[in-house]
Amino acid sequence: MVTRARENAHIGLVGFSFFTLFASDAWRNTVGWWGYLAIGAALIIAWLIILLRARRSLYWRAFTPSLAVFLAWAGLSIAWSQYPATSALGWAATLATTFVALAIVLTTDRAKLIRGLGFALRWILGLSLIFEAVVALFVRQPVLPFWVNWGATNIPAPFFWSQDKLLSLGPIQGIVGNRNLLGFIALLALIIFCVQLADRTVWRSSGIMWIVIAVATLLLTRSSTVTVAVVAVAIAAAGALWMRSRPVTKRWGVYITVWAGSLTLMFTAPLLWNPVVYLLGRSSDASGRGDIWAAVWGLIAERPVFGWGWISYWAPWVEPFSDLAVFEGVVYLQAHNAWLDVWMQLGIVGLLLFAGLVFMGLWRSWFLAVDRPRWDLDDHRPYSAHALMPLLLLTALTVQSIAESRILVEGGLALFVVVIMALKMPARGFGERR
Repeated sequence: MVTRARENAHIGLVGFSFFTLFASDAWRNTVGWWGYLAIGAALIIAWLIILLRARRSLYWRAFTPSLAVFLAWAGLSIAWSQYPATSALGWAATLATTFVALAIVLTTDRAKLIRGLGFALRWILGLSLIFEAVVALFVRQPVLPFWVNWGATNIPAPFFWSQDKLLSLGPIQGIVGNRNLLGFIALLALIIFCVQLADRTVWRSSGIMWIVIAVATLLLTRSSTVTVAVVAVAIAAAGALWMRSRPVTKRWGVYITVWAGSLTLMFTAPLLWNPVVYLLGRSSDASGRGDIWAAVWGLIAERPVFGWGWISYWAPWVEPFSDLAVFEGVVYLQAHNAWLDVWMQLGIVGLLLFAGLVFMGLWRSWFLAVDRPRWDLDDHRPYSAHALMPLLLLTALTVQSIAESRILVEGGLALFVVVIMALKMPARGFGERR
């Protein structure tokens, strides 16, 4: 009984950690920045105590050298940073997030990790729909964060926590206050819920109900960037399942088809750009992202090799970020492209390190998804669904990184680190060892 209670408490801590990282704006909108920082500090202390009490091999080989080098380079950038104090603050936030992800991987097996992540995503989706329903039925007007007092009438729409659009079928923002983020969380939830249902780790009725909720939330956000990510995840899943169905000696045809399709898409993307964004209801510059990218390109041109210094989220109180990306009265605090963001902050060296991290994660997750583990000699045992999960999660994160920089901060960074480290620990991570 005591062991079961400890396991449930551990799963709850995993879930609460992911909830806090993905729904950080919900905490900031309710208890403010100081309250959010207090919650973050409490989580770090809790995970530190768990690590110290583990008294076991901590599998430090899971901490990939490429990740260590990337973090070290980000720290070294403080030396040449245009804003050294803010760089140190941003690096500390990155290290704190990475530490939580590392602690989760080192102390949590695959089953508990999936349960904890699913627990967090269910709470975010459920609370988001309840929140939007309360606003639509009782408040009946847009809602600002609790701690903000603007004292103005012409408040930009992105500043509202909820824009009261549930009854008009969206776009809704949920407790996270951003439709693109809520839509992406719904996509992650859809992946996790489908895996749990396929592996029969949840009741069938419960699994189907949460899949419906995830799909409904995704549709209500009307996020075009997430729509593209959904298509990419579906293609990755179809390719992996197709590869699974082919004998090892007859997979060359699949690889040729995949590479030919990828090259064709790469060369035709510029021609298809305008029709696609029109179909998704967006302007040709991706709703203002073109102006932001142009401004970031200007900074990259000034310091292309080593960058301006790591900062994570852009700090609006330092130059050049105070007025770098202003769109319809809103100062944006990210490049809306993780690759440009890394290049601008850490130069071409940091960009290559980041690209190596992403590539190795996709490479390992692909072969985990399509090949049986070397230790599994039972060829008659069917493939498990959870072996697909790292590939689908990394595909979603990678596609999102083209239009958002969230893979570099908070929930996106934590999930990315968890997946790439768990891929090196198949017995405790996403592998199928019995």
